[in-house]
Amino acid sequence: MKTVVSFKTINKLAIPATIAGIAEPILSITDTAIVGNIPVDGLESLAAVGIVGAFLSMLIWILGQTRSAISAIISQYLGAGKLREVSNLPAQAICLNVLLSVVILVATVFVVEDIFMLLNAKGKILEFCVSYYSIRVWGFPLTLFVFAIMGIFRGLQNTYWPMMIAIVGAVLNIGLDFALVYGIEGIISPMYIEGAAWASLISQGVMAVMALYLLITKTSISLIPKLPIHPELGRLVVMSLNLFVRAVALNITLVLAVREATALGDKFIGAHTIAINLWLFAAFFIDGYGAAGNIMGGRLLGARDYPNLWKLAKKIMLYGVLVSLVLMAIGALLYRPLGSLFSNDAAVLKTFYSVFFIVILALPVNTVAFVFDGLFKGLGEMRYLRNVLLSATFLGFIPVLYLSNLFNLGLQGIWIAISVWMFIRGAALVWKFRVKFRPLLQKM
Repeated sequence: MKTVVSFKTINKLAIPATIAGIAEPILSITDTAIVGNIPVDGLESLAAVGIVGAFLSMLIWILGQTRSAISAIISQYLGAGKLREVSNLPAQAICLNVLLSVVILVATVFVVEDIFMLLNAKGKILEFCVSYYSIRVWGFPLTLFVFAIMGIFRGLQNTYWPMMIAIVGAVLNIGLDFALVYGIEGIISPMYIEGAAWASLISQGVMAVMALYLLITKTSISLIPKLPIHPELGRLVVMSLNLFVRAVALNITLVLAVREATALGDKFIGAHTIAINLWLFAAFFIDGYGAAGNIMGGRLLGARDYPNLWKLAKKIMLYGVLVSLVLMAIGALLYRPLGSLFSNDAAVLKTFYSVFFIVILALPVNTVAFVFDGLFKGLGEMRYLRNVLLSATFLGFIPVLYLSNLFNLGLQGIWIAISVWMFIRGAALVWKFRVKFRPLLQKM
């Protein structure tokens, strides 16, 4: 069946993918907003959530790359009309992923205090980091399990069920946050930062159960690993390893940014926590069109339909830029209310307002990177994505961060470095797509 590249088909995938994508930052944003307004030790709690959130995001993004690899392979086989040939692959991939996540969990839980000391956490902030992480980390394997199942659905050109899973998780997390952090008089005592951790863990558990149920009832894919090892598992592992290295480079950027902000002082890490959560929210919002590119791009490549692949790239870029412009307008209008939503500390808010304009202005640049990033994952170009992230991190972000420290630019310097990092990523992907696929288009 020929894939039609139109506004309707793209948005049928992109809109549910956007809603599913923003669920994870909504979980973090909810924790940040509610914890930041705790009447006792609110600033320290906000800083701890920011530090732990950055570290957990690093782990999830590094080990959650199997989702993109599974999606790419399944969509390519679907486009080639050979879906039955990969029926045993998902179970083997998910089993490998969950086992690896358990190893990482056990390895980190015993050195958790040392980890956060390396991120410049100390005193009460360090104490809160340890208590928050010690609860939230048990949701790590659950999150990776959900990611893998979402990758299967994406490969099957279905973003509706991932959206439903994400909505349930986000709504449940918000309700539990209010109930457990602040308490319910006469029923639940306030648990403060530990309550936020339990809210996230319970929500992740519910999402995992729901994902398992939908996969069993809505697809014919089995989650029982069977021998022999599928021939494509090797390619999936190589793709995942390339994305693993890429995610390490990505998280070097995010962790260094958190570390530098923490070193500047409590108000700076508080402001950075707010800014990075809004940045991630916008990123996942825009990334819905990257997801559409991922899903449709793999299928078009499998069918060798290069004219529609080129058309797809142009359309998802246009739609993504339009969304980023809307987000820019919203950010400009709601500048101050957004800050006060997360904290009532005057020093934190003043610092946040001093950098938020950089976050807003960089949105169109981010769009280029996010949209083509998703498209390249669907095309299986994991090695090039790896090299782009390594270059952007070590030749862009780190040198600019060093110069910003040299000139005492503070938190603004950190966000300038992040913007340069995103520009390099987007420019390199656009160039590669044109060089590789324009000649193939002209041969048709």
